Amino acid sequence: MILVWLIVILMAGGLLAWLSKKVSPELPRWVALGAVLLDLILIVYLWISTEATTGSAWLLRYDIPWIPQWGVSFSLALDGLSLLMLLLTFFLGLLSVLISWKEIKTKVGFFHFNLLWVLAGIAGVFLTMDLFLFYFFWEVMLIPMYFLIGVWGHENRTYAAFKFFLFTQASGLFMLLAILGLYFIHGSETGNYTFNYFQLLNTPLAPDAARLLMFGFLAAFLVKLPVVPFHSWLPDAHSQAPTAGSVILAGLLLKTGAYGLLRFVVPLFPTAAVEFAPWAMLLGGIGILYGAIVAYSQTDLKRLVAYTSVSHMGFVILGVFAFNEWALQGVVMQMIAHGLSTGALFILAGFLYERLHTRDLAQMGGFWSKAPKMGVVALVFVMATLGLPGLGNFIAEFLTLVGSWQAANWLTVFATIGIVLATAYSLRIMQKVFYEPGPQQESFHDLNFREMLIAVPMVLGLLWLGLYPQPIIDMARPSIKEQLQAYNMEGPTIAEPKTAVVQPQPGATIDAEQLAINQRAFSNLQIFQSPK
Repeated sequence: MILVWLIVILMAGGLLAWLSKKVSPELPRWVALGAVLLDLILIVYLWISTEATTGSAWLLRYDIPWIPQWGVSFSLALDGLSLLMLLLTFFLGLLSVLISWKEIKTKVGFFHFNLLWVLAGIAGVFLTMDLFLFYFFWEVMLIPMYFLIGVWGHENRTYAAFKFFLFTQASGLFMLLAILGLYFIHGSETGNYTFNYFQLLNTPLAPDAARLLMFGFLAAFLVKLPVVPFHSWLPDAHSQAPTAGSVILAGLLLKTGAYGLLRFVVPLFPTAAVEFAPWAMLLGGIGILYGAIVAYSQTDLKRLVAYTSVSHMGFVILGVFAFNEWALQGVVMQMIAHGLSTGALFILAGFLYERLHTRDLAQMGGFWSKAPKMGVVALVFVMATLGLPGLGNFIAEFLTLVGSWQAANWLTVFATIGIVLATAYSLRIMQKVFYEPGPQQESFHDLNFREMLIAVPMVLGLLWLGLYPQPIIDMARPSIKEQLQAYNMEGPTIAEPKTAVVQPQPGATIDAEQLAINQRAFSNLQIFQSPK
């Protein structure tokens, strides 16, 4: 039941925060803080208690029938990958509540309701093993985030909220069609109509059907990631969202797209994924370079940081479709390190906006002498973004590039150029905000206790990831090994948790024609390989 409580606590806390506004204007903040803190304590307890059992991929499972006549169950499961994502979710959620303590002054109860419900939706996405339930939580994420941008955003918030809603809702509908298609194909082939993830893994699919269904899932995940050219909603949403909304967008919502690629696209459609791999890696390489170049040209600090996310998420798609453990470990590290470093930069942008009421870099400058604590913290965040050794992003990018080199040599070279460009836009932030002389700001003050309480854990987290990443790697390894089994020539073999109620169908057999398709798909991975 602990998996259920992780979601219920947030949903109940959101409702209580909304209602408690009638008692006291400050009470919703404390309710939200308590709800997220309780979930963070629970997930840390799970990590500590399961640390010795990382030899098994699946750690916990909760499964009860929900709508049995439709094959829908309330199915939740926890493995190392989802545990790490939940740890990131509740950590950034706690910081988001603290960031909003002074920033949000109107409709405080409704704000914290939406904040907790978007966190509940994200937690549900990372836990659910029923595709019907997965789509439900995917939509639960969308609506509260729309309100966070549209109600508490900046001057152009209505446009940004509508754009965010249209992009994510339209792409989500493609995923819904793909889920239904997989449901009916599995039912017609086996006589068992179910949305259960572990049973759908073994669905026998014709190559054309597999491609169509995979592209339905890809539509949702690539837009959410986002991958160029489906990224245009992100800079508008980031620049107009309140600080907490930007942190959740960059640190968590983008990670649901990466998680979807790892958890659903490749295991459910291994052959089609391998066929698509060269083009996916090409999109990743383009995103790395394009995001970095456009980020350097921005004058709005939050838009600059938003385009760095486009660049960094290119490493994710590059690593997912490289099909080896090095690259996938890099992807997991990138999801966590990017969540911390880019979330930290948005927090920094929030600190500056609270003091200056502008995001324009031309209105900043010379703050190092006035706010040395802010300068030191910002320097750590910026160094993490450019991939300095000793910080988490370096480990993530190094592992991803080593893994992608085995699949696509020259794309890896171009991705490495993206790291050089990251140095340019990262140092530009320090130059424009802290070093270069700017307009005089008499009232500019350094970080206070609450702001240090937010910034210091981010700094420690980035240092921990960079200096001692082994616990993250060990926790993710069993899940990654099971993901890799989906790529082999014998079809998907991901095992269901031992405590599961529903047993998976026997592994699908592959005839000679299907084996030939698989072999051609794997040979396509060498399309970018330079001759030896």
